[in-house]
Amino acid sequence: MVNYCRSCFQPLKIHNQGFLSIFSSDNDKLKETLTKLYFKQVNTDHFINAFESKSALKEFLSFIHYELGNVLEEVKGAIHQEEVPGPFERYSLQTIYEHTIHENTVNIIKNGEFISYMQPIINMESGDIYGYESLLRVKDQSIFPSQLFEVARKTEMHSILDKKAREIAIEARTNQIPQGIKSFINFLPSTIYNPAHCLKHTFQIVEKYNVDPNDLVFEVVETEKIHDVQHLKSILKTYRNHGMKVALDDVGAGYSTLDMLSKLRPDYIKIDRQYIQDCHMNKDNQTFLLGVMNLARELGITVLGEGIETKEEFQYLKEIGIDLAQGYFIGKPSPNPSLLLFDKENRQLAGL
Repeated sequence: MVNYCRSCFQPLKIHNQGFLSIFSSDNDKLKETLTKLYFKQVNTDHFINAFESKSALKEFLSFIHYELGNVLEEVKGAIHQEEVPGPFERYSLQTIYEHTIHENTVNIIKNGEFISYMQPIINMESGDIYGYESLLRVKDQSIFPSQLFEVARKTEMHSILDKKAREIAIEARTNQIPQGIKSFINFLPSTIYNPAHCLKHTFQIVEKYNVDPNDLVFEVVETEKIHDVQHLKSILKTYRNHGMKVALDDVGAGYSTLDMLSKLRPDYIKIDRQYIQDCHMNKDNQTFLLGVMNLARELGITVLGEGIETKEEFQYLKEIGIDLAQGYFIGKPSPNPSLLLFDKENRQLAGL
């Protein structure tokens, strides 16, 4: 069904999606057509089924991606591609290309088995377990988490992972975490285009496993760009209306921390590792930490230091009044958390 050469493309019919054709002899026409092709939203299944084989599809997409890369870059630089709201059932050509070259990882995202690793969070004053952060992992460890989430980003499948992370974290705590101990669960605001609709499944899972909503804390991943603060406030309000808590993750990275704290007023903030590292001797980090602490106290926000790796970091944070602590000094993520992960030796080192 697909017939092309390196000098020109024959018209390509994609079922009822219309005809797309590229003529390399006319550069303006090429740019115009590539623009339509690159930014046109096409049904993924229809597009793929238009080819006789996956190898033909890969060859076509590779040609577009590599041979015409310069033109594509020019097109991308000239035109802003707006994000498509809602479930990503229709993709741009670039996204289809990413689906094709990352086929194995895409299959894992769609059909793979996942588990929840949990990292302990302790009360700084008592050393007692306060909660666990739940981290989504592939069960057979066949792919690194960073690679998994990078492919999900490129293929616009973050919403699938986000939903699985929430469900698996809630299910896991029913068997491993006592009532009264918090579960901290990350989420990406961009995957929740309609809070009432997108979070309905989450609330059903909470009810299914009879989890106390007060034990759940949903963390906004701050490193993701947030364009619409009002939309984010709507998401946080939806969680809170169902009795759950909300947290701002990675505070200090990404956007104006002080401004966001005042606007969002989360129940918790987690201070980014870059301000925790060497905080016992880095004056700039100390200035930042004290400033955030003062504002958090005014707003009634609980403060958590994450990424704590040394006794010195822990002791300094305890001295200035940080409420909660998380990091390798406390305990590493594990699929089988124990309430004794913060062992006797480290408790003594920390002065507890």
